[in-house]
Amino acid sequence: MPFRTRPGQTRDLLSLVDAEVRERIEEAVDFVSLDVIVQHRRARGLPAPAADSAADRQEFEAGVTAFLERLAADLTEGLSAEQRRKLEDTAARGGHDRVARLVAVQVALAKQLPDYWQQFDTIRARHTEARGASGGERGGFLARLFRR
Repeated sequence: MPFRTRPGQTRDLLSLVDAEVRERIEEAVDFVSLDVIVQHRRARGLPAPAADSAADRQEFEAGVTAFLERLAADLTEGLSAEQRRKLEDTAARGGHDRVARLVAVQVALAKQLPDYWQQFDTIRARHTEARGASGGERGGFLARLFRR
């Protein structure tokens, strides 16, 4: 029985898994970045970000990059030199776009680290706290994810 795929999507199982993992990571990172902005602004009595605001979009994109960089730094701390080299090769295949390279590394780490999502949530909490937007009153990322 063939895999169910969307039109134009690859039918290779490994590519499908990579695409699903990439999509989940992108969604989670977007959520973290937006949550930090909203919580930070709420705590200071400022208006929520607006989708049509170039400045808000720039702040969001900077938040995405900052969180991906923090994830990469924290998750690669205990890796061997060989594991780091493989991740650098993975990033290089991600092209010239900084975010695409950082996401490619996260996909590789998610497939390599058995506790990737637990570590993601721990790093998310520290990142959010460091950015002055605790968000802790609603529980962790995984708790919100599984409440859906």
